[in-house]
Amino acid sequence: MPHEQVLEAVIFDWAGTVVDFGSFAPTQVLLDVFAAQGVAVSMAEARVPMGLAKWDHIQALGRLPSVAARWRARFGRDMDAADVDALYDKFMPLQVARVATYSAPIPGAIDTVNALRARGLKIGSCSGYPRVVMDALLPHAAALGYAPDYTVAADDLPAGGRPGPWMALANVLALAIGDVRHCVKVDDTEPGIAEGLRAGMWTVGLSASGNAVGLSAEDWQALDPAQQAARRAPAEAMLRAAGAHYVIDTLADLPAVLDAIEARLAAGERP
Repeated sequence: MPHEQVLEAVIFDWAGTVVDFGSFAPTQVLLDVFAAQGVAVSMAEARVPMGLAKWDHIQALGRLPSVAARWRARFGRDMDAADVDALYDKFMPLQVARVATYSAPIPGAIDTVNALRARGLKIGSCSGYPRVVMDALLPHAAALGYAPDYTVAADDLPAGGRPGPWMALANVLALAIGDVRHCVKVDDTEPGIAEGLRAGMWTVGLSASGNAVGLSAEDWQALDPAQQAARRAPAEAMLRAAGAHYVIDTLADLPAVLDAIEARLAAGERP
């Protein structure tokens, strides 16, 4: 590198970022849980609140006007907190059982993480998944080559999860980071970008591999460049509007962005 290393850590989201290209594990289970109650939810609707803790995600999904109307038509009333509790209780065992099925590493992600370790960076992580899901996912990911230095689940902290800064800051504490401005938060959702910004970090949004595009790796690669550009544009616009300092397709593109952030830090810039 042309200048001294300043960055200390990168804090990654999980689904749509390092594993689960297209972020299918959370969405497909939500569709099934709502369908079991006789309420149809589309994949596009299920993706709208992505990044929130899962109880909050279910509540936000039930408040979407289209879903709320179907819920009223089915039950004659609005969804309430007890309904969210009941859906969450059905969601959790299905999510635990299926999370590994959908959580293959995103192409290039493990090579990138290994390259970041080689340049001396610590690897943190946090998720909208609760701890019981993370405990199922962690050994699966480790067996496939991904084991971050620290992981925070959405229900680990009394303060809560995204879009607050607390999970990102818990990584700062656990990894003994000297300056939050020397951290980069990488995520594919608006709440995840907000989390990084509120924690005082640089933020990088992921468009192609994430929730907003919502395609499998195979379906994304099957698109021609013009089709990819059309699918990428709204995802990139959403992440930039959320405040992301950079937006890239996948983690394979991250090392060059970190070089750019290092140069900005060396020039006295701050996030």
